[in-house]
Parts: sequence; C-alpha cells; structure tokens
Amino acid sequence: MWILDIVKPWVIYGEDLKKVYAFAKQNNFAIPAINVVGSNSINAALEAAKEVNSPVIIQFSSGGGKFLWGNWLETVEAQILGCVVGALQVHTLAEAMWVVVILHTDHANKKALPWIDWLLEENKKYFAKNARPLFSSHMLDLSVEPLEENIEISKKYFKEFNKLNIWLEVEIGITGGEEEWADSTSDKSKMYTSPEELYYAYSELSKVGDNFTIAAMFGNVHWVYKPGNVELKPEILDQAQKYIEEKTGKIKPLDYVFHWGSGSEESKIKQALEYGVIKMNVDTDTQWAFWEWVKEFIEKNKDYMQSQIWNPEGEDLPNKKYYDPRKWLARGQESMKNRIIKAFEDLNAVNKN
Repeated sequence: MWILDIVKPWVIYGEDLKKVYAFAKQNNFAIPAINVVGSNSINAALEAAKEVNSPVIIQFSSGGGKFLWGNWLETVEAQILGCVVGALQVHTLAEAMWVVVILHTDHANKKALPWIDWLLEENKKYFAKNARPLFSSHMLDLSVEPLEENIEISKKYFKEFNKLNIWLEVEIGITGGEEEWADSTSDKSKMYTSPEELYYAYSELSKVGDNFTIAAMFGNVHWVYKPGNVELKPEILDQAQKYIEEKTGKIKPLDYVFHWGSGSEESKIKQALEYGVIKMNVDTDTQWAFWEWVKEFIEKNKDYMQSQIWNPEGEDLPNKKYYDPRKWLARGQESMKNRIIKAFEDLNAVNKN
C-alpha cells in the first residue's frame, strides 16, 4: 500500500491526514515541513515533492504571510491575507501537479492568537463554499506559558478546529535558538520535555479529539548551529511513548513533530523517526540554499549586472537576460528544491506515493 492508495493528490485534511500520518509512523518516515514566503518557495516545495514522489507539508509563519502580502501593511490583516493568497496558490497547484500536500501554519504564541482567530474565520468561509478547510492544520505555540494554560487554550481552539476537520499542533517544552514569536529560554532543562508533561498534554487533548500532533522538545533549536553543538536526546521521545503506552494501552500513541535545527546529526534523526516523528520542520537550510545559488549567479555575472546597457562584450549591449528577476529567482528556486529533496532523503520519505 502507498499514499495514493489511501488519499487523492490535493491539500488533505481530517481523516485523510490521519491516514497519511499513520502510514508515515508505520513505515518510519517523516514528511518535511517547508516554510514558504512566496511563489518561488511554494513552487520549490511542490516541485521537490513531485520529483521524489511523496507528500509534502507547506507551512506559513505569520511573518511569511506578511511578506507574501507585500510587507507594506503593518497589521494582522497583512499576515492573514498573505497566508490566504499563498494557500489558494497551493490548492490550485497541488491538484494541477498531482501532489499530496498538508497545508499548515507555523508557530503562533499568545500574542499571535488574533492571527489564528482570523485564519479560523477564513477556514470557515472556505469550508462553507468547498466543504473542506483552507488549511490542513494550525500550530499553537504556547510553550512559554504554564503547561496547564498552554493546554487549556489549545483545547479551546482544538474544539473549533475539529468542526472543520483541521488538525492541531502544540509545543510542549521550549525550543532553543531564535524564532519569530518567542524568545529562547536560558533554562536549558525546559528544552527537554518530560514523559509526565507529554502524558498530561496527550490525555487532555484526547478529551477533545485525536487529530493533533505534539512538538516535544528533546534539545531542538532554531537557526544555525555547528554540528555537535545541538545536544539532541531523542530517547526522550521513546521514553514518553512507553510511559503513555503503560497508561493507555495504545502502541506509540504520540504523533511527534521534530522542530529542525541545523547541526542535527543524521543518527539522531533516524532515532527520532523510530520513536514516532512524522513531521520535521525545515526552514533555515532552505533559506540558505535559495540564497547560495542566487549569490553564485550574481558573482559569476557581476560585470553584466552593473547597468542596463554595457558589458565586457560591448558598450552598446543590453544586459536584460542577466538582471531579469526570472533568471536569478529561478536559480534560487532550483537550489531550494534540491535542498528539500535532501530533506526527503534524510527523513526516509522518498517514493512514498
């Protein structure tokens, strides 16, 4: 059995998403979740998924949505409209390209809840017209709040999501490094989530439904760090699975999300897959990949990009074929696509359709 035996190629949600995550867990692979900020990064993610013949998760942050809208409107409305515009592009292209996509929004802490409120309204409007939600899932990152408050607020939103067949992602424990909405903690112990904390989150969320994933912290960090500087302890994930198995009798009850950090060792990634990780966030490395090939193109053709007319081959010759944005953006898109393909390979996620 393969992915396309159980779901159709488009933006999936609800029960179809449950089938795909269950298939990933049973077959020890995770789906890369790619942060996007515009058409080029959306296309890179879709093209990579098409090339490796597997599902992909495309996700927007509030900042990514704001940038996609044009970065000129300094309100929550810009974050909303950008995400909606990007989501509609993904819906259109996923079906046209015959790609299975999970459409997600990334970290939203307490200050960002108005963003989620508006997105919920957009989902309702889309659902009324199309009998399916605009987004497959949303993440609430209330990890800097007390655990009980984190889960209480998450349950409130989860009830609303359930009505629209939208999944919930929560974070338990605090991710190190940098992110748009939350500061890192100086208390390193909070970067390692306990089995008891995960059981509390799992048991409380299960009272609402089972369409949720948990980003459990086992030393994860955002941004870029040298290999070896990230002290990942994936055994924490295994310990929590076994702890909750004893409490509930369910095998591997948790669907884990791995919040990516450059510097993660391949062996640790493989361990995490064995322990139930079915989604892995990839952002910083794809940003660098996009820039790397653009930088290479500019450096290689520097003398042709100083003016519209004049280059080393003649003072009257035009340079449009070099400075045309389609030339260098295409390089960035291709480089980002290649880095996403590497993520699919690292996550044992190639040829799953």
